[in-house]
Amino acid sequence: MTTTDFDALATHILEGGQASEDEALAVLRAPDAELMFLVAAAGRLRRAHFGNTVKVNYLVNLKSGLCPENCNYCSQAIGSQAPILKYSWLSKDEALRQAGAGLHGGASRVCMVSSGRGPSDRDIDKVVEMTEAIKEEYDGVEVCACLGLLEDGQAERLRAAGVDAYNHNINTAESNHDNIVQTHTYDDRVDTIGKAKSAGLSPCSGLIAGLGETDEQLVEALFALKALDADSIPVNFLMPFDGTPYENTWELSPTRCVKILAMARFVCPDKEIRIAGGREMHLRSLQATALHVANSIFLGDYLTSEGQDARADLEMLRDNGFVILGAETAFEDGSLDLGPSIRRRGAGTQVPANA
Repeated sequence: MTTTDFDALATHILEGGQASEDEALAVLRAPDAELMFLVAAAGRLRRAHFGNTVKVNYLVNLKSGLCPENCNYCSQAIGSQAPILKYSWLSKDEALRQAGAGLHGGASRVCMVSSGRGPSDRDIDKVVEMTEAIKEEYDGVEVCACLGLLEDGQAERLRAAGVDAYNHNINTAESNHDNIVQTHTYDDRVDTIGKAKSAGLSPCSGLIAGLGETDEQLVEALFALKALDADSIPVNFLMPFDGTPYENTWELSPTRCVKILAMARFVCPDKEIRIAGGREMHLRSLQATALHVANSIFLGDYLTSEGQDARADLEMLRDNGFVILGAETAFEDGSLDLGPSIRRRGAGTQVPANA
């Protein structure tokens, strides 16, 4: 594709067309010298659907480590030697406190995550109680749950309690899935997304780039997410934790990451594209550039590691002319706290937001 082709593709999509798999592959393989032209073209789609807003999300890690699944990328998986904190469920009060820290910093969605294959009915009881407390304390907050594989009836219970969305990532292309995990199948993951959708939960599903997948498999994964009609698509970039099978795996560059996000925007132009785990490590100085393509980030820390300082995140948004969704005037009137009130949780080393 040439510079003109990127712009023409954006125009085609804005007029109601769709990107083909070959066009998505061409976006992914664009020369680095064409990067800013690519960002400008994809940015037309982003602005058409989301303006200059950025949705801010905040993770609360309800339960860390102790997982029986063998996802090779994950610091919490069985067999992982990664030096992380391991603990059972947070109390309702502690979950509420952590959620409040993110919400006071500008987040509009709280993502409540627990490790493990899937929740028991007692686990669902805990999340129901936490959700009700958060909703009672904070008007208008969105709650997304990420608890693993769901059993029949569990999604309905979450929805009845006020949970708005459910995150369960496909993580990679179906053709690559068995290379990264063997204790559950790709179909298991798709089934859980289906259960969430059927219960009226907004489906949140994304991927992890850098798992040894080919360009064609990245395209395959994005078109699978399009077919699943995921409302929000978190794009994680592999963090190669020591003590996991993917330690010392470094396949990504900042420009590569921006191209992956641009491809996601062309394939799913009206969906929330979230820059998730690994953005600080892999995008580095191109984080703000990537937000001209994506429209959503996590604020502060992830699951088992620290992210960029929350103050730096908010300053990056302000300095680059973005506004926080739901708090569009906060930077102008000073109502948003840019001070150190959101502190690192001391979580140790991170796993991306892809439980």
